[in-house]
Amino acid sequence: MSVNFVKAAALALTGVLSLSAGSVMAQEAKSLDELLNYVKQGQVSEAKENRAREAKFSKDKANQAAALQRAEAERARQEQLSAELEAKFEQNELLISAKQQQLQEKLGTLTELFGHLTSAAGDLSSNIEVSLASAQYPGRGEFLKELIDKMSNSDTLPSIEEIERVWFELMREIRETGVVTTFDAEVSSPAGERAPRQVLRVGAFNIVDTNGNYLSYDGGSLSELPRQPSGPYTGWASNLANASGGLNSFGVDPTGPTGGSFLAAIIDTPTLEERWHQGGYVGYAITAVGIFAFVLAIWRMLVLTAVGGKVNSQLKNLSKANTNNPLGRVLKIHEDNPTMDTETLELKLSEGVLKETPKLESGLTLLKIIAAVAPLMGLLGTVTGMIITFQAITIFGAGDPKAMAGGISGALITTVLGLLVAIPTVLLHTVVNGRAQRIIHVLDEQTTGMIAEHTEANLRS
Repeated sequence: MSVNFVKAAALALTGVLSLSAGSVMAQEAKSLDELLNYVKQGQVSEAKENRAREAKFSKDKANQAAALQRAEAERARQEQLSAELEAKFEQNELLISAKQQQLQEKLGTLTELFGHLTSAAGDLSSNIEVSLASAQYPGRGEFLKELIDKMSNSDTLPSIEEIERVWFELMREIRETGVVTTFDAEVSSPAGERAPRQVLRVGAFNIVDTNGNYLSYDGGSLSELPRQPSGPYTGWASNLANASGGLNSFGVDPTGPTGGSFLAAIIDTPTLEERWHQGGYVGYAITAVGIFAFVLAIWRMLVLTAVGGKVNSQLKNLSKANTNNPLGRVLKIHEDNPTMDTETLELKLSEGVLKETPKLESGLTLLKIIAAVAPLMGLLGTVTGMIITFQAITIFGAGDPKAMAGGISGALITTVLGLLVAIPTVLLHTVVNGRAQRIIHVLDEQTTGMIAEHTEANLRS
């Protein structure tokens, strides 16, 4: 064999025996004798390792047997302890049953008394949770809940002090329902900011601050209502909060904080501006027409007043015609035609009166039209609103009469606006038309007089 073959065989055997030969096979065999020596040494080393392992296994077996004996002894002890505890538990159950029976016998009629006490404490706790007096006297509800939980456990009895406190809280709640008092408390604004304020509590009905703002009590905290009632109520509340004594007007909601239906109804009542906005675009158009009619009537009234004053001045001086007024311009026609025959002069004077009449009656026809059209526009808005309301009822049903009534109420706003425009417009038209007709009557009267004088003069000549 060649040296290369010997080296390859040595490497192969070294890889196979690497786990048992250890550091001895780490060297490379250079001959078959050396390789045989390495194999022999590896067998000797492996035999030593096997004997060491067998000794360790024997030792571990002895230790495991001892551990098993200890575990079995511990299990037996725990089983004995469990049996003793079970027996003691059964004895305690019997003892508890006997004690409970003994407790019930000794309580006697007190059981019924404690039942009434629990019921009274529960009712009082429900009232205190929503009572405005709790804003001034916090912590009462927690005591009552703890007492009710305590009495629900038949093993615990209430103390004399606890029973007396229930009576005290009941009497205090009765007293506070008829007291008007002020105190300091944390109040949340509509923006969510909390700040201390001085507030006034009117019994168990309403609570306000010194500015007259109504407050709500919920979850143990006070908060300012996002919208205050309209009318004199906030003013009355402010006067009462700052009063030093005597009788003062105040808007009290008798339904109290648990209901608050009256106060809520007043708060939800829309203002005049909100009602106007309910009219929508038709309402805005009616308002614009009404403003135009009012301005037109006032303007014509001022013009006719000025013209009437000039006509009255002209009546005082009929001998000299002044062309700054209708009567003067009609007189000017007579002055310019002194020799004209009566029929022609009459025609010219009538023509002059006819020229002045449209100027005097300007705008009256438009006022009359607005007075007639405004109610029709209101009716149009009402019909449109009713159609929308009934469409909503068709889609969502008529389960909410309040919403349906609100829709009908909003639809009727345009009719109200139309009447509010038409009625004053009719009155203004009557006033303006009366002034115009008085001036026209003066013109007709003076024209007739001038014709009569001219005819008489012609007959004399």
